Amino acid sequence: MIEVNGNYGEGGGQIVRTALALSTLMQKPFRAYDIRKERKEPGLKNQHLYCIDALRKICDAKTDAAELGSEKIIYAPSAIKQSNIEVDIGTAGSITLFLQSVMFPLMFAGKRSKITVRGGTDTKWSPSFDYLNYVMMPHLRKFADIELSILKRGFYPKGGGIVELKMKPFMDISGYENFGEFVSEARKKFKPIIIEEQGNLLAIKGVSHASEELREAKVAERQSSYSSSILTKNFNINPYIRVEYSKTYSIGSVMTLWAAFAKKDETGMDNPIIIGADSLGEKGKKAEDVGKDAASSLIKEVDSRCAVDKYLGDMLLPYMAVVGGKIKVSGITNHTLSNIYAIELFFGKMFEIDEKENKISCRVS
Repeated sequence: MIEVNGNYGEGGGQIVRTALALSTLMQKPFRAYDIRKERKEPGLKNQHLYCIDALRKICDAKTDAAELGSEKIIYAPSAIKQSNIEVDIGTAGSITLFLQSVMFPLMFAGKRSKITVRGGTDTKWSPSFDYLNYVMMPHLRKFADIELSILKRGFYPKGGGIVELKMKPFMDISGYENFGEFVSEARKKFKPIIIEEQGNLLAIKGVSHASEELREAKVAERQSSYSSSILTKNFNINPYIRVEYSKTYSIGSVMTLWAAFAKKDETGMDNPIIIGADSLGEKGKKAEDVGKDAASSLIKEVDSRCAVDKYLGDMLLPYMAVVGGKIKVSGITNHTLSNIYAIELFFGKMFEIDEKENKISCRVS
């Protein structure tokens, strides 16, 4: 059984989420201990329990100590059997973090899957829905046909957002005698994830969203306008930012931006070059400041001359473990190092980090 130190590095919940995803796909049981030990409220939180419960249903896993506040857990999966699930995380638990764990094993399960999740679509310390949809998902469409839809926005504290994910994978892990054979075929079928150069800036796009109650104050328009003016001045390009309003249980707003690049004579379909940033509105924060923060974050990422922003880099790591690759990120964060730690517990030593160049390479045999 694999032993996972839940307090490694930053000691956050991502270590457990990554271990759950890898364990489910590889059918390797693990025991995690000291989960979030140094945090103000240590142990498993509700958002982790919903992830565990969903994956348990997907592969009929056996668990021990999967309780609120538990600093340890044993998780023993079986073969993936179920691919259609509905989950209500409750309040504003992050839908995007939940999906990161659940969709990874289902991405290679062969079965058509449909996941409907209720919770927070745009919350603190997690990617916004639009970031997941427009920055991350283009990279995953070489592994499966994917349709990600938002049916309702959900902000803190009540949440109530609804997201639907449909997938039809291009590979079925159940058709191989063992995981090693599956990985060998996956590396033949799919190109490695190689994203090292930005190339030429093609476009900047975005979504400025706010609750219906903020329409009269033109919050979404103000977020968009202020962000656009900064980006236009900096890049000499006119961004296209969609303005949206919708009814939500809690009032909130969010601004998501992404910049698309292409290397000369390449379409970028296999390894798109998309750099993203987002900013969340909150009580007392002006709409102009939300737009400014999103634009400033995107500018900083683009000016790094790296082809992958630091958040996307974390998300791509499990997929790199399957097909290999090399990426140049804007920063090697503690979150990145924690994720690599969890992945290598299952795959063995395979990542090399060049901190001077901010490059992460995944060696495959």
